[in-house]
Amino acid sequence: MAICSCLKHLIDIKSLSTKEISAIAERALEIKNGAKPLSLKGKHAAMIFFENSTRTYFSFEMALNKLGASVYNFETSKSSLSKGEDFFDTVNNLAAIGFDACIIRTSEEGLIKRTLEEEKKERKFFKEIALINAGEGSSSHPTQALLDLVTIKEKFNDLNGLNLVIVGDIRHSRVAKSNIELLSRFNVSIKCVAPGYFKDETIENIEWCDNMPDAFKDADIVMALRIQKERIQGIIEFEDYIKNYQITEKNLPDNVVLMHPGPVNRDIEISSELLDSKRGETILNQAHNGVFTRMALLERILGGHNG
Repeated sequence: MAICSCLKHLIDIKSLSTKEISAIAERALEIKNGAKPLSLKGKHAAMIFFENSTRTYFSFEMALNKLGASVYNFETSKSSLSKGEDFFDTVNNLAAIGFDACIIRTSEEGLIKRTLEEEKKERKFFKEIALINAGEGSSSHPTQALLDLVTIKEKFNDLNGLNLVIVGDIRHSRVAKSNIELLSRFNVSIKCVAPGYFKDETIENIEWCDNMPDAFKDADIVMALRIQKERIQGIIEFEDYIKNYQITEKNLPDNVVLMHPGPVNRDIEISSELLDSKRGETILNQAHNGVFTRMALLERILGGHNG
């Protein structure tokens, strides 16, 4: 497959065309099934992670290594950012040093887009450098949504008319919002189940359900989300969430695909019995597919030739 290098950055799902999304997913599956990846030898990428991460960090690092690129861990606490340097200036200096990409994970909403807008309107980077969103704020995690698409395509091939149910903290989940934005383009019907304090009525292209039994009736896929304990302390008792929203072997219908972006809080979002069963293997396959998906994305951004 010829790789098109017209994609310069990854800001969020909205910044990708549906054609680009499909091409990335198809290429990820090609690589997984044995296609030779493009060599990115001579490319240099900085991993700028302001937040902790296992799956995203290491799958990006492995993807870069498999493509032959050089990877550098940017230790934010030891960088000039800790001295008050502007983020644009940090990126510009990395460009001047010779970096080709910055892979960025941050709790700061809109950081990547603002940095690129500054470059367009006021200042210029020393040389072209790609900014790639590895999770930003509470609204955007595009590579997670892309790898989830790859995982779903492996299971169903045709997404048209599929029914997805998302369970958990929708309000604070960048995974949920990116998946909703992406999957709704492929005519996936999406229902969300959450207690009131985890709802966000401003989200479009979804249907809210009050309970799991009703939501699960026609489900093809159920995606659980991590519950951040700090967000519900003092709001409800943990036991109440577990009682009403934990996914178990008893309440998950047969033949429904179970997904979770990780990390999983065992016996909170999903029972250990279900997690350790055959049905829990799709969650590990999501992590597995993350490497191939990020390889496909990096090929597209850093590939250096048109096709």
